[in-house]
Amino acid sequence: MRLPELLRRRAVVWPLAVAALIFVASSRSRVASMGTSLLNDKVVHFCVYGLLATLVCRLGRGWRGAAVALVVASLYGASDEWHQSTVPGRAAELADWVADTLGAATAVALYTGWAAYRNLLERPLWRRRPPPEPGNAV
Repeated sequence: MRLPELLRRRAVVWPLAVAALIFVASSRSRVASMGTSLLNDKVVHFCVYGLLATLVCRLGRGWRGAAVALVVASLYGASDEWHQSTVPGRAAELADWVADTLGAATAVALYTGWAAYRNLLERPLWRRRPPPEPGNAV
């Protein structure tokens, strides 16, 4: 899919929004966390980049789209770690990037390889109602 076609789809908004939230969070010297546990930090990285990769994966098709999603999420994770190294009070960590990439790889493999999981994620939360017919009050 070419970039102009991709930008016309509404689905592109969600991965861009998640990427923007990651950037904003990484720009802060102090980040709210669930605790000081190293494990908690890596779980958050794993989950957030899994979400990002899933959203990017939805834009493509099949394993080629999955590969693109994995590369995009991993590269974004690497760029985010570099970005953090420029923020006072923050540092880049190889382990964070590994957690980012593993989360992305797991999410993409689940989304691409498990139809029931993919169908669950793609099911609408609510259905659109058709507009009322003229003359019928709602």
